[in-house]
Amino acid sequence: MLKKVFHTPDDKVMTLLRLILGIVFFAHGAQKMLGWFGGFGFKATMGYFTQTAHIPAVFAFLAISAEFFGGLGLILGLLSRVAAFGITCNMLVAIFAVHLPNGFFMNWLGQQKGEGYEYHLLVLAMTFALMIRGAGAFSLDRAIGGE
Repeated sequence: MLKKVFHTPDDKVMTLLRLILGIVFFAHGAQKMLGWFGGFGFKATMGYFTQTAHIPAVFAFLAISAEFFGGLGLILGLLSRVAAFGITCNMLVAIFAVHLPNGFFMNWLGQQKGEGYEYHLLVLAMTFALMIRGAGAFSLDRAIGGE
């Protein structure tokens, strides 16, 4: 089982996909976890999720952790399938709990009530590819997997 988690081909395209997704999610996670990049930090984000959005604390914590640690894991290529799964869960919840009523498109012109789910679908395509293929070249998964 553990061998399947770390197995990954020497694929530089997957490396590029993993790094870009990792950087994007690490930045978003760092906003929520550490207050970096203009974010509110862990305490304020937990307060928003639990009090305003009425998300149970355990799920709010998991969402913040999936973005922060999942993004870091993808950058390093460590447990990339697990990291991609956590981000997948975040995106599915975001689509069905928040963005689905707003339609497909992002709110580029400010003419709709909120953001659509097109971005989330792109992220899902990336996470599915990572869960299926693995982290690719230059990853700790590949080094641990002995390939």
